[in-house]
Amino acid sequence: MTVIDTAPRKSPDAFRTISEVAADLDVPQHVLRFWESKFSQIRPLKRGGGRRYYRPEDVDLLRGVRALLYKDGYTIKGVQKVFKDQGVRFIVETGRGVGEASVAGLARAAVETMGDDVPASTSASRALEEADESDEELREALTAIAKRLRTLKTEIDRGLSGEPEDF
Repeated sequence: MTVIDTAPRKSPDAFRTISEVAADLDVPQHVLRFWESKFSQIRPLKRGGGRRYYRPEDVDLLRGVRALLYKDGYTIKGVQKVFKDQGVRFIVETGRGVGEASVAGLARAAVETMGDDVPASTSASRALEEADESDEELREALTAIAKRLRTLKTEIDRGLSGEPEDF
């Protein structure tokens, strides 16, 4: 016998209760409350009686935290460090399951940032040509990361060569 789900579907922009989010993420409700105590960035709306309502961006953030903890093997302290070092946006993107798109976006950011330093025959250049241009937000984030990495590389190269640092 086939069971047909006749429950009305919520809009993707609708707020979710803690029980809905817990079911969606396959974690107990007390785990969500615990994560709220450990990650100040998780702030659901609280209404009368303390009832929690999660916005779609809260759910994406929780999905990212879950992925880092359960899939990638991070500890609570490790995820706190990711929040500090990479920011909320990185964890939200992790929760959205940015996989192949992040590779193309990273290639695009590397090629755009490095400009003429990257030969056209590199796999990064090829990936850039094949990348979906619809992921502008991710591209911008990865471009900023690539620029920061170039700055760090320059600082490391200076330190290794014995050049004095500019303060």
